[in-house]
Amino acid sequence: MVNKISSIEVLSNERLAADVFCLMFYAPHIAFAARAGQFVMLMAYDKSERIPLTIAESDAAAGSVTVVFKVMGRSTSDLSLMKKGESLFYVAGPLGKATEFPASGRAIAVGGGIGLALILPVIKEMRDKGLSVTTIAGVREKKFLFWEDKLSSGSEKFYLTSDDGSCGGKGFVTGPLRRELDASNDIKAVYAVGPVIMMKTVADLTREYGVKTIVSLNPIMVDGTGMCGSCRVKVSGKVRFACVDGPDFDAHEVDFDELLSRLTLYNDKEKEAFEAAHKCRCL
Repeated sequence: MVNKISSIEVLSNERLAADVFCLMFYAPHIAFAARAGQFVMLMAYDKSERIPLTIAESDAAAGSVTVVFKVMGRSTSDLSLMKKGESLFYVAGPLGKATEFPASGRAIAVGGGIGLALILPVIKEMRDKGLSVTTIAGVREKKFLFWEDKLSSGSEKFYLTSDDGSCGGKGFVTGPLRRELDASNDIKAVYAVGPVIMMKTVADLTREYGVKTIVSLNPIMVDGTGMCGSCRVKVSGKVRFACVDGPDFDAHEVDFDELLSRLTLYNDKEKEAFEAAHKCRCL
């Protein structure tokens, strides 16, 4: 059941890392129904855009839902400015299909960038189901790192990498992923969330080993309920909609090149909107 709610109270809004914010709001019906992999559509103010954000944490008892986002344009900038006690203009969720897991065995969770937050509910649910979880977290540099303690505490093995070596091991997530795949033949699945190019690279690697790999896709999304078709992706040569058919898909069947191309469609418009909003705030 999708709950569409107006005037949702902001419980907290804190900066986690460079341009990365953690927003918690009160939405008990969403918190009760949310499962790993699902997302919400929300608007900060009445003139903000409606944007999708994956649910990073939910607490049914407290009625709280937490999303983590990076300031990229006007809408995320609006969200970053919200204060405790203010109200989000609109929230709908939980949306999308929940992540599916193997019944038992070992699994690897790979998170990159903002995907560090989005992979957390996957790790938690796998742990609750009794799976052995290895987590690999990757960032460009230390200033983008957050929730290292949460990710590591829920994992039997934990690797941290950074492009520049400022935290963890220097390199990319594919380094420890390959080592894990070489060391064991009982890995049931790999789950990857992060930049599209990272997910594509992970998929290319795991394809060599024949290991099932699931990615959470982040195409442009307007409606979130399958009405607009803007979040279409090509999977196994067929058009699918990330909002209702996903956002999780078999990584080995995703056309990542098309997805990368579609993600740049509105870059100029997003830049103009962000600059216009910033100019207004400075006047």
